[in-house]
Amino acid sequence: MKLLVKGKVKEVYELDENTLRFRFTDQISVFDKIIPSLIPRKGESLCRTSAFWFQLAKENGMHTHFMGMPAPNEMDVKRIRQVKKLDMPDSERKNVMLPLEFVCRHYVAGSLWDRLKSGKLAKEVLGISGTPEYGMKLPGPVFEVTTKFEQFDRPVSFGEAEESLGLRREELDAARETTLKMDSIIAGEVGSRGLLHVDGKKEFALGAEGQPMLIDTFGTADEDRFWDAKAYNDGRFVELSKEYVRQYYRGTGYHEALMEARELKQIEPDIPELPLQMIEDTAELYAKLFERITGQGF
Repeated sequence: MKLLVKGKVKEVYELDENTLRFRFTDQISVFDKIIPSLIPRKGESLCRTSAFWFQLAKENGMHTHFMGMPAPNEMDVKRIRQVKKLDMPDSERKNVMLPLEFVCRHYVAGSLWDRLKSGKLAKEVLGISGTPEYGMKLPGPVFEVTTKFEQFDRPVSFGEAEESLGLRREELDAARETTLKMDSIIAGEVGSRGLLHVDGKKEFALGAEGQPMLIDTFGTADEDRFWDAKAYNDGRFVELSKEYVRQYYRGTGYHEALMEARELKQIEPDIPELPLQMIEDTAELYAKLFERITGQGF
């Protein structure tokens, strides 16, 4: 196998001209920083969780690039061309990725809450009539697209995606429809095991016939946010995703220092290692979340 890409959490190998192999590592990253600590069996939990969703997507008539899982932390997928812009004729708009990340939010949390608090996002845009509160269920799903090939992800409008990146409105609409369909399946599955699906991101390609095709990974503790439903009904927010680690670094003051350095265009501080107890707790979180998401044993 030939190593093509060594990413933050997975390595991509070439098997042949049509097939890639994803190998999921035990690395963990937050705020676009790789933490210098490994989380035991994290890669396996992500791989098996994503494979679970790909199988359900296929059973529900959706197209994906998933081909099989040769090992607990490895996944074989159909090779898709990566491009930064879709400025190409119809004849070439096949087996090519859409150069965006597609985010769908169902509750007020994460960066959506940050933008609401700072005034960068008006509540009316979200259909909220009263005072916005952290954790409130949104009146309807909020679908956003963000950049993928810039240093830091940023939201862009459909108009900018069409004008600057060469996407077509029908392609964006098809990705949105598939996202909502998949999120409905996710909510039903995890809801039966006491979880709320708060938000998540997905990536898409155009398939052999130009149809939307789910690619990369989704529905895992890295890409999506889950809360414990019972705790939520009691007014508490129990983070069951990578957000647990993000909140740790927010609590230490690292996140604030990092954001300040980025705002001032200064040298960014290195991210510290996780304490041993945090490593053990995070490994347990990934293992237990896999079981609650899929209903399978880890």
